[in-house]
Amino acid sequence: MSKSGDVYTLNDLKRWQESGLPRTHPKFAVIGDPIAHSRSPEMHQPMLDSSGIDASYIRLYLTGAELKEGFELLQALEFTGVNVTIPHKEDVFHLMSERTPIANRIGVVNTVLIDGDRLIGHNTDAPGLQAALRETFAVDLHDLRILILGAGGGAGRAAAIQCSSEQCERLVLVNRTLEKAQSVAEEVKPLMDRTDLEGAGARLTAMKPTDPRLETELDQVDLIINATSLGMKASDSEAFPYRFLQPHHLVYDMVYAPPATRLMKSAINQGGRAENGLSMLLWQGALAFEFWTGLQADVEIMRRGLAE
Repeated sequence: MSKSGDVYTLNDLKRWQESGLPRTHPKFAVIGDPIAHSRSPEMHQPMLDSSGIDASYIRLYLTGAELKEGFELLQALEFTGVNVTIPHKEDVFHLMSERTPIANRIGVVNTVLIDGDRLIGHNTDAPGLQAALRETFAVDLHDLRILILGAGGGAGRAAAIQCSSEQCERLVLVNRTLEKAQSVAEEVKPLMDRTDLEGAGARLTAMKPTDPRLETELDQVDLIINATSLGMKASDSEAFPYRFLQPHHLVYDMVYAPPATRLMKSAINQGGRAENGLSMLLWQGALAFEFWTGLQADVEIMRRGLAE
């Protein structure tokens, strides 16, 4: 099977099926568009090897139009588990024959178990984010006023549901398409019922990044979560005017390549604290491994794989 830059394609899967290569051992993949940046193999392969599982974990580039055929080939080749990254999480949700309760609640799938003719969709983004924030900043969502950039997308919606489920103090949902942010706000509104809080400002707000009220809203925010892909390229525009960042802000950027995004650098320059999404990748990956195999993941093995 041909490969370029450690990235496989739909045509590679077709050639693999035709080549008669062994199909008896489990295989794992991460799919996305783009996918070359993914660090998932670096943490999953050591975990598979350490567990004595004879399997390889690959990067697989699939476009949206190739998803259905891609999963059919993965089933035919007896793959076991798939991670899903941008921009396919919502589309993959609709390809599943079964979904776990958390995947149904969030409405997106980032982890797939292939069990014969069944595709079982799961979501580890939300609990992975919570574990990453606790490890990175030593904070709990319940105690924070939070702003989510890209709240209308798959990862942003998962973050909004997790934050509201933990009944965070405030939640500001920011999205370029206002209607999507408003839809998520309506969805999580019943989860934001706390009677122990007083003070100025609505506890749940939806707005566009160009809204003039955003600067004032940031005065009442502790944690900023970037759930957009902005920052992956040096040429990317600002997700909002970064001059609004303040020294008290914690910034968690789900982007992890490059290690320090423009948003992170801007936050640090303003005196705040910032981290990339590598810890979220780690924790959601550990949960995915457990979902696929039924074995407990050794987070330190996976962490070393990412570091090396």
